[in-house]
Amino acid sequence: MAGGAAPRGAELLAFARFRDSSPQPLAYGYGPRSLRDMREREFGRLAGTVYLDHAGATLFPQSQLTSFTNDLMENVYGNPHSQNISSKLTHDTVEHVRYRILEHFHTSTEDYSVIFTAGSTAALKLVAEAFPWVSPGPESNGSRFCYLTDSHTSVVGMRKVTTAMNVTSIAVRPEDVCAAETRGTAASDPDCQLLHLFCYPAQSNFSGTRYPLSWIGEVKAGRMCPVSVPGKWFVLLDAASYVSTSPLDLSVHQADFVPLSFYKIFGFPTGLGALLVNNRVAPLLRKTYFGGGTAAAYLAGEDFYIPRQSVAERFEDGTISFLDVIALKHGFDALERLTGGMENIKQHTFTLAQYTYTALCALRYPNGAPAVRIYSDSEFSSPEVQGPVINFNVLDHSGNIIGYSQVDKMASLYNIHVRTGCFCNTGACQRHLGISDEMVRKHLEAGHVCGDDVDLIDGHPTGSVRISFGYMSTLEDAQAFLRFIIAMQLHQCDGQPLPQTTPGEVGAPSESEAQDAVPATMDRCSSSPRKDAPTDSGVSNDLPTTVAAVGLCPPLPMATRTQQTPSEKAAGVLDGGLGPRVITNLYLYPIKSCAAFEVTKWPIGSQGLLYDRSWMVVNHNGVCLSQKQEPRLCLIQPFIDLQQKIMVIKAKGMEPIAVPLEENGERTQICQSKVCADRVNTYNCGEKISSWLSRFFGHPCQLLKQSSNFQRSAKKRVKDQSAGSTATLSLVNEAQYLLINRPSVLELQQQLNASDANGKEELFPMKELISRFRANIITSGTSPFEEETWDEISVGSLRFQVLGPCHRCQMICINQQTGQRNQNVFQKLSESRARKVNFGVYLMHTSLDFSSPAFLSVGSQVLPVLKENTEHHELPASTKHQDVIS
Repeated sequence: MAGGAAPRGAELLAFARFRDSSPQPLAYGYGPRSLRDMREREFGRLAGTVYLDHAGATLFPQSQLTSFTNDLMENVYGNPHSQNISSKLTHDTVEHVRYRILEHFHTSTEDYSVIFTAGSTAALKLVAEAFPWVSPGPESNGSRFCYLTDSHTSVVGMRKVTTAMNVTSIAVRPEDVCAAETRGTAASDPDCQLLHLFCYPAQSNFSGTRYPLSWIGEVKAGRMCPVSVPGKWFVLLDAASYVSTSPLDLSVHQADFVPLSFYKIFGFPTGLGALLVNNRVAPLLRKTYFGGGTAAAYLAGEDFYIPRQSVAERFEDGTISFLDVIALKHGFDALERLTGGMENIKQHTFTLAQYTYTALCALRYPNGAPAVRIYSDSEFSSPEVQGPVINFNVLDHSGNIIGYSQVDKMASLYNIHVRTGCFCNTGACQRHLGISDEMVRKHLEAGHVCGDDVDLIDGHPTGSVRISFGYMSTLEDAQAFLRFIIAMQLHQCDGQPLPQTTPGEVGAPSESEAQDAVPATMDRCSSSPRKDAPTDSGVSNDLPTTVAAVGLCPPLPMATRTQQTPSEKAAGVLDGGLGPRVITNLYLYPIKSCAAFEVTKWPIGSQGLLYDRSWMVVNHNGVCLSQKQEPRLCLIQPFIDLQQKIMVIKAKGMEPIAVPLEENGERTQICQSKVCADRVNTYNCGEKISSWLSRFFGHPCQLLKQSSNFQRSAKKRVKDQSAGSTATLSLVNEAQYLLINRPSVLELQQQLNASDANGKEELFPMKELISRFRANIITSGTSPFEEETWDEISVGSLRFQVLGPCHRCQMICINQQTGQRNQNVFQKLSESRARKVNFGVYLMHTSLDFSSPAFLSVGSQVLPVLKENTEHHELPASTKHQDVIS
C-alpha cells in the first residue's frame, strides 16, 4: 500500500504521519501561493461544500471569469470571417489562443494544428469521419479500428462510423496491449499500404489508471501492434481526462490525434474542445461536408469545391465559438498565476489522491472486514501510473456492496458532491465489477439504463462511486469525505460514534506543515453535515396547520382551524394501535416542496386531492426548486380558501399574501416548464408573489401554476383504465397520491429514539416524523410496512391502485418545521430496510366517477387488497376474507 500503513478501524489517518512515511517526497499546495487564501478568494462559492467530481467538470476561479468579462466589456469582437477592424481583432486573438494551446502542450504550429470543436466527443467524431479508412476488398482485409476496452463511450461510438464503411472494429483489453509488444515486428510489412487506427486514453476516466504514453511511439514505429495485421498504425490519444491535472509533452509523445475538452482543465468555457492533429497526418484526412468558412471556392450549380489550405480552416465548419475561444486565454493565465503550472497541479492532486486511497484502505469494521472496495490497476505508487481519481464501492460489515445511489444520497446530506454509475465507460465498469455481456443485457431488460439510480440488481452492483480531485482541492475536502465514510458505515457496528469536524483540527495543513488529523470519534449527537437554515426561521406557532371539513357544494368559508391534529381521535385509534385501518390524517401540498396543508375532509380532483402540488417555485432560470436545493421552502405555508377561491401564503417575518386559485384566461400567458423530465404548461402567478418569494429567499424566485387546460399524462398505466385514456398528474413526482402507514412510522421512530445516546429525550415526535415523508394519506394499520403488500385499496366508493413503494431521497432528513437537516432519518431507514430506503406507497385513481363530488375524509375505513402470492407473516389469517383486509 502506498504511503505507509494506517491504523485499522474507524480512525482517520493523520496527514503528517502519512507524508512522513512516504518513500518519495510529497507536494501539497503551490509553494508560496497560499492554497487556503486561493480557496477563499477564488472559490468562495465552495464554502460548506466538498466538491469531488473534478473528473466530470472542474471549477473556474473568480478571477478568470472577471478577467474574461472585462475583456468583453472593453473590446469589440466581430465575426472572424469578416474583414472589418473588430473581425480582424477576433481573428488575431483566436490565432494567438491556438499558439497558446500548442505552447501548453510543448509543441508548435510546425508539428500540430488546432481544430476547435464542440468538445472532445465532437473531435472524436471528426476523426472517425475523416480518417482514410480502407474497406475490405479482393486484395486486402481492409483497415482496422482498434480501441482499448477501458475507453469512454465517445471512443467506442466511433465504431458506428467505421461499421458503415465495412471496417472491422476490435476492442482490446489493457493486458492484451501490453502483451502485443512481442508480436509487433512480425506483423510489420513496409510494403503494405493499409492504414489502421489505435485509440486509447492517457488516463482512464473510470479508475484514473494512466496508461503508458510510450505506447504512442511503440505502436507508430511498428514495435508494438494492438492487433496482428499488416499495415501502418496511427494513434489517437484520448487526453481529455489526463490533461485536466497533468502536463502533456507532445514534443516527446507525438500522437497523431489528441482530442480535448477545455472545461476539464479550466471549468469554463463549457462546450468547447479541440482536436490537435499531427501535421504529418493532416493531408491524409478526408472530408465530405463543407460549411461556411471552409471553402476557398465552390460553385452552387456544379460539384466544384476547393477547400481552404490550412487544416483548421478546412475542418472548422461555420463560425467557431470565438468568444469561448477568447475565454481560453484567461483560463491559461489564471491557471499559471494560481498554481505555477501543470506539473505542480499533478503533484498536488496526486498527494491528495494517494492520502485518501491509503486512508480508505485502512478503514475496517471491528470484524476486520474492509469498509470499501477500490477498483484500481495501481497501488497509487506514483502520478505516472495513477491520476487523482478513486473509484470504489462501499461495503457493509459482511462484505455486501451498498448501492451507489444510496451512497450518493448520503453524501449529499453532508454536501459532498461525488459521481456515481459507470461514468460513460462500460468496458472498465464490466472489467472491474465483473459484469458480463449477458448481465448488461439482463440489466437493460430489468429497466436499468446508463445514468439511472438502479444500483443493485440481484445483489450485484451496476456501477460504483467515483471521487476526483482538482487543483483547488484541499486536505479538508479529503478528510471531510473520509469522515463521511466513517460516519456512514463504521459507526453502525458495536455502537461506534460518529466523527466530528472542528475547524481547528480538520483544517488544511499550514503553509509550512499539515496538521495532524484528529481521531474520528465523538458524541454521536453532535454530528451534523449541514446547518444551512437559520435557527430562527421556523414558522410562528400561531399559524394554523389544520383545516376541518371543506366541500365544494355548497362552498364553505376557510375551514374551522383546530390546534390539535384531527388524527387518532377522529379515527378512534391510538398511535401504532391495532384498530381498524382508517385514514388518520390528510395532507395536501398546494405548492410543490412547501409546507403541508392539513385537512379533515377534502375534494378529489382528476389529478388527486384538489390543488395538491398545483404550484411550484422556480428560480431566475425557470428551474423548479425543491428542498434539496432550498430547504427553507418548507417554511412557506399555503392555506386554501375554497369559498373565496384564493390561496393565502404565510411565512415568519412576512406579511400574508393571497393568490387566486385559477388563472384569468384573458390575461394569462402560458409558458413551458419542466418537472421530473416532463414538459408542463404553466403560467406566472404575478409580480407581487414573485417579489414576496424573492424577499423571503434572498434571490429571484417566481411562483408558477400548472395550467388547468394542460394534461400531464402519468407514465404508469392504471388497471381498469379504458383504452386510449391515461391518468393525469399535477406537479407531483410519480403518482397522484402518497400513502404512509402509522405502524411503519412508529417502528422507525422506535429505532431512531433507541439510537439516542442519552436515552431520555424523544428526538423524533410522531407528528414531526410523519411530516418528513410528505404523504397525502396517513393510515392506521396492523403491522409495519404491510402497505407494501397491498395491490389496491378502497375508501368508500373510491378505489386506488398501489403502484409500488416510494424510493426516498435526502429530503426526509429535513425537519419540516425548521428547515434544518439531520441525516439520521435517512441513515436509519437505509440500515433497517436493507439499503432500499423505501417508505410509503404510491396510489392512483381507478375508475373515478366525477358525476358527483368525491371526497376523502379522516376516519374513513381503508380496505386493502393483497397482491397475489404475497406472504406477510404479521397478518393474522382471521383478518383475511377473499384477499380483502377489513
